[in-house]
Amino acid sequence: MLASRSPQRRAILEQLGIDFRVEAPEVEERAAGEPRTVVVENALRKARARARPGERVLGADTAVVVDGAIFGKPSGATEAEDVLRRLSGRTHEVMSGIAVCEAGSERSGVAVTAVRFRTLEQADLGWYLATGEWRERAGGYAIQGRGAALVEEIEGDYWNVVGLPVPALLRLVPDLLRS
Repeated sequence: MLASRSPQRRAILEQLGIDFRVEAPEVEERAAGEPRTVVVENALRKARARARPGERVLGADTAVVVDGAIFGKPSGATEAEDVLRRLSGRTHEVMSGIAVCEAGSERSGVAVTAVRFRTLEQADLGWYLATGEWRERAGGYAIQGRGAALVEEIEGDYWNVVGLPVPALLRLVPDLLRS
């Protein structure tokens, strides 16, 4: 079971051919604290909220981190523009916490990918904000969509930036593709 509302996470699991259902929990996500701890704890909170006997439940949380500040999903276009300006011409980290609850046990991990944005002009910001793609996206951009035009380079797992770090997930659940 996937304990997440994220269409990106759903799409990644579908691409892998994994049979699952979605039951998104009503969980308040933390946004303050040490970033790695925050994303792992949020992922655990989601997985625990849907854990039940005989089921494997996956929770995940993704955040963008720059200068130690955690950026989740912007609440509106003004906040999205502020975040994108902060990322412009700089390298930031995308951190995803993943957690699996199964058979009374919990496993969790974190993936970190470095993303460098190109220097964005006002016209770039206006164009991207007008797409609306920034909505419901950690850091206000979608690398798998038009947001790819904002990115200069990445170091690490691309799927982590999309929303679900596949290599880290397979290390956490080695039999995932066989179950």
